[in-house]
Amino acid sequence: MGCDVGIVGKRSVRGVAAWVFLRGWHVLLLAWMLGPVAAHAVPIPLDSRVCHAVTPIDGPSAEPPAMRSRCGDKPAGYQAARLWLQLEPQRYGIRGVAPTLLVHQTRFDRLAVAFHYTDGSTEWQEVRAGAFGDHWRPGAQITFTPSDQKTRLRSVTLRVDRLASYPLLRLRLVPAGEAGIETAVLGALIGAALTLLLAGAAYNLSLAIGTRRAYLGWQGAWAATVFLWGAIWSQFGLLVAPGMAGTLAAQTSTGLSALSVLLAALSATSALEKGRIPGSLRATALALGVAVAVLGVPATLARGALIETIGPPLAAAVLGNLLAVLACLIVGARRGSEEARDLIAAWSVPMAALGLTQLVDLGTLFWGGGPQILVLFASAWQTLWLSFAASRRLARLRTERDLARAAEARASRLAEHDPLTAIRNRRGFLDAADALIATAARTQASVALLLLDIDRFKAINDDHGHDAGDIVLCTIAARLARWESAHCTVARLGGEEFALLTISPDLPALDFAEQVRAEIAACDHRATIGDQRVTISIGVAEGRPRVDLAELYRNADRALYAAKRGGRNQVRHADKVPAPVASEQRPAATG
Repeated sequence: MGCDVGIVGKRSVRGVAAWVFLRGWHVLLLAWMLGPVAAHAVPIPLDSRVCHAVTPIDGPSAEPPAMRSRCGDKPAGYQAARLWLQLEPQRYGIRGVAPTLLVHQTRFDRLAVAFHYTDGSTEWQEVRAGAFGDHWRPGAQITFTPSDQKTRLRSVTLRVDRLASYPLLRLRLVPAGEAGIETAVLGALIGAALTLLLAGAAYNLSLAIGTRRAYLGWQGAWAATVFLWGAIWSQFGLLVAPGMAGTLAAQTSTGLSALSVLLAALSATSALEKGRIPGSLRATALALGVAVAVLGVPATLARGALIETIGPPLAAAVLGNLLAVLACLIVGARRGSEEARDLIAAWSVPMAALGLTQLVDLGTLFWGGGPQILVLFASAWQTLWLSFAASRRLARLRTERDLARAAEARASRLAEHDPLTAIRNRRGFLDAADALIATAARTQASVALLLLDIDRFKAINDDHGHDAGDIVLCTIAARLARWESAHCTVARLGGEEFALLTISPDLPALDFAEQVRAEIAACDHRATIGDQRVTISIGVAEGRPRVDLAELYRNADRALYAAKRGGRNQVRHADKVPAPVASEQRPAATG
């Protein structure tokens, strides 16, 4: 999870780390497969073969004569002074004439390297904080290559001003011909991991904004923090800000790594609903995440022995946080949380990576990237897995939403449409009619209502059966549906009665009703009821522009009754039908 394992330390609760380690056996397999690739690079242990001396910071820059008399033991008082180290390449079995020296520690003020050749000449190369020149390499490495590739080296001397921590210093000798290959491979790997992290950060943040899920926002912030950590730790950031080289970059990396642990804890705990895990367990995970961030402050600012002192408690806090978060995820998964299952799958690799760094001193493995490159790739895996899981869950939710909307639309359609004829029913007609009347009021258009009733429909049912009657109803409804448009709505009001409401008709209302009557009379029903003819009677009522639908319906119904009483198969307009007397009522179901 982006922790600066070089600062965290190497000793912690090994039982916890072992458990995490077993959970991520595939990370071990990766380490076993990739470790031998850098087999020709020789780590330089700080043992009796490396001699040292400590002189005042303002002392002479020439090598102290007493250096060879102090070999193997740990130097003291070097943090505020000048530390000298001397090593002899031939004692490490280096192939070739002039190997490249790689230094894996950047918390210092100044670093100079002297190559002493067997012909008695000496070559000095130097870097300082904020100015590494072309000596920096991916993976927080500083490289020094002898200019003379033909003369053998007798010894190599390092002069370091104000080195932060001698135990965290890593040195390697690499045959000159292989150093470039190692740099290219490590650079490609780090670049790929950073690209994946950046893409994951952007994707998770966009998902968080779109879905308003807090844990995706924390996950995106975590991925962005680890990306910044990786860019600065790997020294690729020096392409943009070369002045950060050295102590400033190392301190920034440590602070970002501590922050990333807290963000990861926030992401994991906020993904689980409150009812899924005990509140005390959630609080413990968050408290340990905060502890890592707090301990990260002195680890970030430290320049001396405090770095080594703060390492063990910081490592314990990191592993404790991992254990607490893992407990949250396990409890959440057992209680049915899908997010918890996804997080367990995503976190297994970073947990195993951090556990591995606590169990095994990876040092300068992985082409010199050491434990940081392992953590970087584990973090890329985590953000990609969570992005995939979130996308999969979002796609499923979208599918469920679409199905729900489709079901709702079907239910709404069934509620507003006649199940037999598939045109609108009375409820659907009233809704559509209200919208049309409102449109007519805005546009000052006229409104015409046509009520249609099939003549002698009861005889069709009696002579040919109700199935034949249903077919006749569907045939007439299908023909009426052709007039359905943005300015006309069609419905079956019940039984054999239909209605058309239209605004701004192209024809006068009576002419339009006559056209409807004629086309219904021309429908072919021979396959259902033989040569028996089916006709309709129509009552028409009009109003403009603001009309009352209930009043319009009463007038059209009065006109329909007059058409029936006048002999059927005809159209009557309400304006030409006298109003009924109080005792006159429309007869029931006469057909």
